[in-house]
Amino acid sequence: MSQPAVSVNQPDSGFTDRVTRLTEGKYCSRIAAKEAGLWGAEATSEASIRLGWTNPPAAMFETVSEVSQLRDELSEQGVTRVVLCGMGGSSLAPEVMARAHGAPLEVLDSTHPDHVRAVVDRDLVDTVVVVSSKSGTTVETATAKASFEEAFHAQGIEPKERIIIVTDPGSPLHTDSEKAGYRVFLSDPHVGGRFSALTAFGLVPATLAGVNTAEVLQQAQSMHEQMASDSADNPAVSLAAALSSTERDMMCLIEEENLPGFGDWVEQLVAESTGKDGKGVLPIVAGGVGPDADLADVVTVSRGPESDVSVHTSLGGGFVLWEWVTALVGALIGVNPFDQPDVESAKIAARALLDELPTRPDALRTDGIDIWLSGSNEQSRSIDDAVETLFHQVSPSGYLAIQMYVNRLSTQDDNLRSEVAARLGRPVTVGFGPRFLHSTGQLHKGGPDDGVFVQIEWQADEDLSIPGYPFSYQQLIDAQAWGDRSVLVERGRPVLTLRVRDQAGFDRALRALRG
Repeated sequence: MSQPAVSVNQPDSGFTDRVTRLTEGKYCSRIAAKEAGLWGAEATSEASIRLGWTNPPAAMFETVSEVSQLRDELSEQGVTRVVLCGMGGSSLAPEVMARAHGAPLEVLDSTHPDHVRAVVDRDLVDTVVVVSSKSGTTVETATAKASFEEAFHAQGIEPKERIIIVTDPGSPLHTDSEKAGYRVFLSDPHVGGRFSALTAFGLVPATLAGVNTAEVLQQAQSMHEQMASDSADNPAVSLAAALSSTERDMMCLIEEENLPGFGDWVEQLVAESTGKDGKGVLPIVAGGVGPDADLADVVTVSRGPESDVSVHTSLGGGFVLWEWVTALVGALIGVNPFDQPDVESAKIAARALLDELPTRPDALRTDGIDIWLSGSNEQSRSIDDAVETLFHQVSPSGYLAIQMYVNRLSTQDDNLRSEVAARLGRPVTVGFGPRFLHSTGQLHKGGPDDGVFVQIEWQADEDLSIPGYPFSYQQLIDAQAWGDRSVLVERGRPVLTLRVRDQAGFDRALRALRG
């Protein structure tokens, strides 16, 4: 007998009632029928144009075939390096596919000058760039496109021969790109970005990078055929019921070794979809919980039988399963899983800062680090004081989010989450800005009011201009960080901002967090 995709090993007291609610209410078949009213009257308008992800994945085989042919053509020309410019769901899904299949795919989802320079400022003779954006107005993607266009021109390479566009039909990016002669792949406009793993947004860059996306689609189709069943045997039903408890509003994801990065994709999908109206499920990727913590409010999800919930899926099956689960969780806890109002609030704040480019309030400077601590009437005497003051504000049911506005390519620290979690005895998440602003940033501001936040900004030694824009990359990432901070502070969230200028300052900041 084959192993079930989902096994709930330690259900909470209301688990059976939630399974009954989903099965007797026929939630799954109603989603399959694209019933937009399932998430309430206020969500109906948005949901009615966001259910394209319920279509059979097999419908995308034609697109995969077309992109595979393009990949072969580019390879014959010596073009083998694939760079994806995209944010949130449009970049995380193909990144997961590439890692799982050992395919080389570089992702530019940062506005940090050092990160952009490392990806763009090199010999581009072997490079093809995929620019993915539903509208094309997303500032991170638009600026990356402008930088690559300039770089290709500087090397005597025609950009329209090396830049491939993925967007929605009729979007400004679609219109402008067709006029300019770019190759354009159109996605289903009825699929939101974080549900777009199995659309052109996920499949085009992954296929170009060499992923066997036909296999991924076959896996996805197999799982899809189980999803419309209003039965307790439907794996989406049991997993959604396990994650919708009022007793456990956080989940610890322990990734499978053969699916590296999959937890990051689940994190953005679940956090951005459920974190609003003061509700939400906070995903914590493995390592973000302390070994001795009292974590009765955290449900553990892994492949192992000792966890609260065991999940056994293929990569393609996992994409389908978690999309359905997320939609069901939204219905159970009473939120619209298809909007992201608080992501937009941070964007508005950042745009306002870019328009005026104001100076920041005075900071405490110590050890070469600038320190701003919200809600503090007195400046802390040191970075250790500031960290200690902030950590005291983590409640017995709260969490700490570390937000890194740094060059992600050179500052990965696999032990930071676990070491800080061990110190606090509470869950810790780590996100890289600005990419987390398009995912977990929604939950930070719109979800339960139990988060405490540390921002680490690394000022680049050398700024980088953006072709055609009145601001630089350093000014952009500064505005994004301070704009998000301002919204968090307005919502009453405690925030500590640490600005460093070199490796020594960064190391000092991490030592302060570790204690």
